[in-house]
Amino acid sequence: MKILFMGTPDFAVPSLMRLSADGHDIAAVVTQPDKPKGRGYALAPPPVKVCAAELNIPVFQPPTLKDGALLPLLESVRPDLIAVVAYGKILPPYVLEAPPLGCVNVHASLLPKYRGAAPIQRCILAGDTVTGVTTMRMAEGLDTGDILLSAELTIGEYETAGELSERLAALGAELLSKTLRSLRDITPRPQDDALATYAPMIDKNTAKLAFDRPAREIINHIRGLCPTPGAFALYRGKPYKFFGARPFGNGADGSPSTANPVPGAVLTADAKNGLVISCADGAVRITELQAPGARRMTAEAYLMGHSFNLGSRFE
Repeated sequence: MKILFMGTPDFAVPSLMRLSADGHDIAAVVTQPDKPKGRGYALAPPPVKVCAAELNIPVFQPPTLKDGALLPLLESVRPDLIAVVAYGKILPPYVLEAPPLGCVNVHASLLPKYRGAAPIQRCILAGDTVTGVTTMRMAEGLDTGDILLSAELTIGEYETAGELSERLAALGAELLSKTLRSLRDITPRPQDDALATYAPMIDKNTAKLAFDRPAREIINHIRGLCPTPGAFALYRGKPYKFFGARPFGNGADGSPSTANPVPGAVLTADAKNGLVISCADGAVRITELQAPGARRMTAEAYLMGHSFNLGSRFE
C-alpha cells in the first residue's frame, strides 16, 4: 500500500517505524516545521523528521495546509491512504478527500472520550484507571470520524503522562498495523456524540497546582503534567515545578496523621522524609521537583543543599 504519513512528536515515531517494517511504500512524510528548543533556541527537527531521515523517506514541512499547500505533493505521490498520528493540525477537506482509501488516524483515547489535543494528560488528570487507543477514519470534525478498531490499556497508579504516552504509542503502532492489514474487512462504527468528552490543550492555567484539594487529585495533577509542562506552585513568589508525589499522613505509608488547616503549608522538609505539603485531606510527599533556574531532581537531593521553612506555604 502506498502511504503518505503525517505525524510530528515522539508519539508518532513507533507508528512510522511499524508501517515501514510492515513493508508499506511510505512515499513521503509530512510533519511540522522545525521549532526553537532549549536555552539557545536553536531550531530542532520534530522526532518524526529524524525518524524519516533514518528510513530514507522524503520529508515535507509545510507551515500551513491552507490554500491547497499540500496539493502538489498529493498529486505527485498519489497515495492510496494517508496515515495520521499526532500531526498537530486539522486536515482540510482537500487532504481528507485525496486518497482513495481515505485518512486513518491513531488517537490516544477510547473515542468518543477525550477528543482533542491532550487525551493522555486529561485522562490522568481525571483519575481514570483505563484508557487506550483508537483508529478511525478521519472526518472534518475534531476526532469525530467513524471508529475502525480500539485497544484498552490499564493506567498504573502512579504512572505519569510521559510513561503512559510511550506505552500508548507502542499500542497505537500495533493497532495501526492491524487496521491497515484488515482495512477492507472492518465495518466502521459511528461515534456516539452524546458520550463525547473534550481534551483541550494544556496551558499555564491548567498547570497551576492548588493544595486545597484532596491528595489523590494533587498526585494525579502532578503525574498528568509530567514531564511537560510540569505542575507548579509558587513559593515566596517563585514557581516550583513538581514531577512526582505520594500520599502522606493519615496512615498512608505508615506515616502519622498530618491534618493541617492551612493547605500548602510545608510540614516536613528534610533529606529523610523529603518535602511534605499539607492538602485538603492530609498531605502529599513530593518526590521530584525543579526549583527556579535549576534542573529537575529528587526532593531529597534538593533538600541536601536547600531548605523550606516549616509552616511556610506554597500557593
